[in-house]
Amino acid sequence: MAPDAVVLTADEAAELADRVYQVRCAAEDVSTAVDEGADGTELRQLCDALMRAAKAADGWR
Repeated sequence: MAPDAVVLTADEAAELADRVYQVRCAAEDVSTAVDEGADGTELRQLCDALMRAAKAADGWR
C-alpha cells in the first residue's frame, strides 16, 4: 500500500458517497432553477443548500 494511501471502512466509504451524491443533487437543483428562470431569492436558497452539502462532504478529512 502506498504510504500516502487513505483507508476507509465500508461505512465511511458509503457515508462519503452519500455526501457526494447530496452535493450532486444540490448542484442539479441549482442548474435546473437557473434553466427555469428562478428568481434571486430561490437561487440564493439553493446555493446555500449546495454550500452546506459541499461543506459536509468536505468534512470527512
